[in-house]
Amino acid sequence: MSDPYPTLRVKDLAVNDRPQERLQRLGPSALSDTELLALLLRSGGKGNNVLTIAQQLVTAAGSLRPLITWTETDFRRIKGIGRVKALQLVAVLEVARRVLADTGETEPLLNRPELVRDHLAPHYTGLQIEKFWVLCLNRKNRLLKQVEITSGTATSSLAHPREVFREAIRHGATAVICAHNHPSGDPAPSAADAQMTRQLRDAARAIDIELVDHVVLGRAANDPHGTGFYSFRQAGAL
Repeated sequence: MSDPYPTLRVKDLAVNDRPQERLQRLGPSALSDTELLALLLRSGGKGNNVLTIAQQLVTAAGSLRPLITWTETDFRRIKGIGRVKALQLVAVLEVARRVLADTGETEPLLNRPELVRDHLAPHYTGLQIEKFWVLCLNRKNRLLKQVEITSGTATSSLAHPREVFREAIRHGATAVICAHNHPSGDPAPSAADAQMTRQLRDAARAIDIELVDHVVLGRAANDPHGTGFYSFRQAGAL
């Protein structure tokens, strides 16, 4: 869609061409990315009107989608965006992330690592930190509950079997899948990942809850195998 604001000066626009009026007349699908962001920002800053700031955001990110991964610090690098505006944008885009993550399926089947990857993709795509999840399953490998155990760096000390299987027992799971992401995009497991998997396997056997898999999540572009994940089960390590 061509941008109707080549000059990006709100005061130069006819009333009917301003973002809010266009939204009321034509609906949200008719608005450009710049217009939508301008409506979220609501006002500009000293020396920068709101359309200029919105256009700078689109230019810096390349499109709207990468903005989902931006932090408060990223937004504040754009001239005219202060703390309040940055936090508002972070909140709005977190809502967008959660909407994308909600497939509407209450008990998705997770019996293959690629299904785990696809299920968790909205949660880890673009993350700059490691997170560790436990997927509590019923006897048919359908999801009962997804629990985020740690956020920061997933190591054997941070993702302790005690925490993992406490959640499994709490939710009546007969099996679990563990997963964590590598922000680098390379899903190849580290020595700490392997050690943690062995601890989880031994704990699972002791309490008779099946450890179906431990999946390391990355990006297909950074994976020599092109899948974007590493499955300890597929690798024969479970």
